[in-house]
Amino acid sequence: MRKMSAAAARRTALAAQGFGRRRPAAAGRRAVLDVLSRTRLLQLDSVSAVVRAHYAPIFSRIGAYDRTLLDEAAWTDGARRPRRLVEYWAHEAALLPVEDWPLLRWRMVEYEFGRWAGMRRAMERNPTLGKDILAVLTEFGACTAGEVERHLELDRPRAKGSWWNLSDTKLACEALFAAGALSVPKRVGFARHYDLTERVIPPEVFARTVSEAEALRELVRRAAAAHGIATEADLADYYRLRRAQIKPAVAELVDAGELIEVAVVGWERTAYLWSEAATPRAITGAALLCPFDPLIFYRPRTERVFDFHYRIEIYTPEPKRVHGYYVFPFLLDGALVGRVDLRAERSTGRLLVPGAFAEPGRGTARTAHALNGALREMADWLELDEVVIGERGDLAPLL
Repeated sequence: MRKMSAAAARRTALAAQGFGRRRPAAAGRRAVLDVLSRTRLLQLDSVSAVVRAHYAPIFSRIGAYDRTLLDEAAWTDGARRPRRLVEYWAHEAALLPVEDWPLLRWRMVEYEFGRWAGMRRAMERNPTLGKDILAVLTEFGACTAGEVERHLELDRPRAKGSWWNLSDTKLACEALFAAGALSVPKRVGFARHYDLTERVIPPEVFARTVSEAEALRELVRRAAAAHGIATEADLADYYRLRRAQIKPAVAELVDAGELIEVAVVGWERTAYLWSEAATPRAITGAALLCPFDPLIFYRPRTERVFDFHYRIEIYTPEPKRVHGYYVFPFLLDGALVGRVDLRAERSTGRLLVPGAFAEPGRGTARTAHALNGALREMADWLELDEVVIGERGDLAPLL
């Protein structure tokens, strides 16, 4: 079996995700879509402490860009330019290339009655609600769940803004979205507008049928290319697949020479090297990584590849937090050298840095200098005037 050092595996993983490349002279639409061609998906998340999660990975790779370019690729009416991205459950809620949508039809069958029991119970309580929602959208076009309710003249007995006390109409819309009957043509203020999927997905894509075995093979192929080098668990997690589910696909790709079995020094499990992966001699540059960046969203892989133990602390009570509420790992020349708690205070035009922490041996003036530059670049991108450094962490005084 071919052997590879841990450092070479790390460089391979970074290169596959688009790090270490020269930034484009103009961070335009082509550069944005090039990032998507490498990551294959962008996770969506409602937290906006700094910037929505799907915007940040592109900034981390190409620098400041116009976020409307991503909006137009994902939530366009199709009149001015073709839709390039679509929402669905990939690695959690995610944007993915529209041509990949058919590869998840098998998941839509699994989610025929919703992703979780609350959705199923909502449909059971209201046997005709699904048909009623489809009828409203057929007649009125894209609507939020609230607008659907108003069209149906339903009451909304729930606490406003509470995910765990959603109206049955919202739950039914989400169930229909999970089942593939509805899609999301646009968002306004991050609120989903639902419409019939055949109106959202291009006809040639909507009509495409793929067997489950072929779809799983293609998803593993995409995960392998996005990782560069990966264990079986890594490959499964990228699209939230089950390891037993992907074993045949992994074996087929190994037999075809598209995956190469590799023993990485220090990794307990066999790794699979994507046959087209590059292993640069060095990775240079600095980047702040949001907690949902595809490079690090699978925490066991982050620890194995970067020797970086990382847990998001949003749901940890404040007195028990170690590093902060919304912490960005800091990537410098191919290593995760620190972590930075960040908050965008838009009302005052300030990027707040309540805490900044160095990894062991990385609390140097060079780390602080590079981090200062990365923070200033992020503030400029978010149109914030001032970077305010707090007192927590060993990097804070150096900053």
